[in-house]
Amino acid sequence: MSLAVLYSRARDGVNAPLVTAEVHLSGGLPALNIVGLPEAAVRESKDRVRGALLNAQFAFPKGRITVNLAPADLPKEGGRFDLPIAIGILAASGQLPAAACAAYELVGELALSGELRGVRGVLPVAVAARDAGRALILPAENAAEAALVSGVTVYPARHLLEVSAQLRSGNHLTPYAAVTPPAALQHYPDLAEVRGQLPAKRVLEIAAAGGHSLLMLGPPGSGKSMLASRLPGILPSMSEQEALATAAVLSVSSQGFHLERWRERPFRAPHHTASGVALVGGGSNPRPGEISLAMNGVLFLDELPEFDRKVLEVLREPLESGRVIISRAARQAEFPARFQLVAAMNPCPCGYLGDQGGRPCRCTEEQVTRYRGRISGPLLDRIDMHIEVPRLPPEQLQYPNADSESSEVVRQRVERARQLAQARQGCPNSLLQGELLDRHCSLAPQPAQLLARAMEQLRLSARAYHRILRLARTIADLAQISQIGSDQIAEAISYRRLDRDPY
Repeated sequence: MSLAVLYSRARDGVNAPLVTAEVHLSGGLPALNIVGLPEAAVRESKDRVRGALLNAQFAFPKGRITVNLAPADLPKEGGRFDLPIAIGILAASGQLPAAACAAYELVGELALSGELRGVRGVLPVAVAARDAGRALILPAENAAEAALVSGVTVYPARHLLEVSAQLRSGNHLTPYAAVTPPAALQHYPDLAEVRGQLPAKRVLEIAAAGGHSLLMLGPPGSGKSMLASRLPGILPSMSEQEALATAAVLSVSSQGFHLERWRERPFRAPHHTASGVALVGGGSNPRPGEISLAMNGVLFLDELPEFDRKVLEVLREPLESGRVIISRAARQAEFPARFQLVAAMNPCPCGYLGDQGGRPCRCTEEQVTRYRGRISGPLLDRIDMHIEVPRLPPEQLQYPNADSESSEVVRQRVERARQLAQARQGCPNSLLQGELLDRHCSLAPQPAQLLARAMEQLRLSARAYHRILRLARTIADLAQISQIGSDQIAEAISYRRLDRDPY
C-alpha cells in the first residue's frame, strides 16, 4: 500500500485539535516533502525521521514521499509529529500493517537513534484521545502525565522499534498503570504563623470560601504578603476537573507540568515590572501568561500601583469572563483564566498614611490622589473586597497568639461553605450570575433597605451592589445560615473600604 493515514494532535492553546498525517509514496526522484503549514521544527523532522529509520534497521523507501498534515490551515509546530510521520512511512511502504494504525493516536519526537523524546502539552492530547475513543502511544517520559486523564489507554514507548512491534502484534506494549499522587498540603505556609491580624484572617477565610478577589491596604511590614501567601493553604481541595484544567495550562507552558504538583493550588506572584504579555500571555506563538498559570489558584500582585496602568487594565475582562483570548495576525488562541486575585498596596507613596503609632506621612493630598489614581475605577470596582491591614503593636509581635488557628482548621470551614454552595447552585458564590444570583441572594425587607441606603450614600455601582450580595451569601454560608440577614449585609459593606473613603 502506498498510502497510510495516522492520527496525531497539534497544540492550540490548551486544546489539542486532531491532525491527520497522510503519507503517500510515489515514483520519481528521492524526496521527502511535508505540507500542511509546518513550522521550522516540523520541516526539520524529515532529517530526524530518516536518521531514526535507518538506525533502527528499517528500509527507507526510494522515491517521492509526500506527508500531508491536515487540516492544512492549522499551524503545526514542534517535534511531536516525528513519530506519526515515521510510522506513516513504514506503513505506506508495507513494513507495518496500515490498518492497525487506525486504533491509535501518536505523538513524540525522535532522536537519530530511534529513541523517543518527550514533548510538551500531552495532557490535552490525552483528553482528546479519550474523547475520540483511541489509544495513545507516546514517549515513556510523558506517560505519567497523560495517565492522569481517567478513561484513556496510554502506551508508553522508549524506542521506535517498540512502537512498530505494538502495531504488528497489538500486545507488545503494556498500558501504563496510573498512580495519582495526593495533594501535598504541607507545601503551603501555615496561617497560624501570622501573628495578630484577626480581621484580615477573617477576610481571607471569606475570600477562600467564596472565591472572591481581595485588595489589602497597609503600611510596609504589616503582613500583607504573608497573608496572601497563606491563601492557597486554606482553599478547598481541588476536584479532578479543576486539577486537570490547571495541569493542562502548565502542560502547554514553557515550564511544563510536574507530577508532584498534581492537585496543588498554584500561587503566582509576578514582579511589578511584568509586561502585559507576561501577565495575560501572548507571543507570535501564543503561550499562557501569569493569569492562566494561576488557573484555579491565586494570582498575587504586590505593590499594585507600581504595575504599569496598561498592564493592570488587561485584567478587567479575564476577571469577569474567566478566560483570555489572544489574537495575532496569523492565529488566535484561548486560555482559561479562572484565578483568584489578591493584591496589596501601600496607602500612599511613602506608605505611612493613617499609620497609628508609626512614622508620620510625608505625602501631600495631590501625591496620594495621583498614587491611588494609578488603579482605575473600573478595575477597582471588579475587586470584591478592599480592607486595611494595620501595623501590629509590639506586644503582638513578641508573643505568639495562642488562639491562632492553623490553615487546616480554617480550610475545613471553607470546605463546608464551598460544599454548601456547590450543592445549592453548582458554582462558588463569586460566579453567581443572573437568575441564580436573584434566587440565592434574595433579601428580606430590612437587609434590602440597609443595602439600598449604602448604595445611595456610598454611590456604589450596580457591579458593587452584586458583589456585596455575593459576599453576604458567602458570609451566611460560613455561618451555616440559609437566608442573608442584615448582619451579613453590613459585614459585606464594611469590606468595601475604598468605596467608603477612596482617598
